[in-house]
Amino acid sequence: MKDRQDCIDACLACVIECERCTTECLTMSGHEACVKTCRDCADICALCARLCARDSQFADALCALCVKCCEACATECGKHAEHSDCCKTCAEACRKCAEACKM
Repeated sequence: MKDRQDCIDACLACVIECERCTTECLTMSGHEACVKTCRDCADICALCARLCARDSQFADALCALCVKCCEACATECGKHAEHSDCCKTCAEACRKCAEACKM
């Protein structure tokens, strides 16, 4: 696996952007799927960062799930990126996180 610190840093950045996106999208009609996906992504990324930081025996498995979750979130946020800066920023953070956490 790539340096775990890169994954940890990317996960924490992704958590922040997913939370910001969730907060903004809660006020927008038609962004329900975005909110749900961002919430799941933020939770998985936070847990992934913690498991990587403590060199857990389950970190690799969670990193694989994190990649899938981040890719799904990037796809969902990407649907709104043209008209929503928070979704654009979140999609970018999710793509970076997915790449950093790949084995």
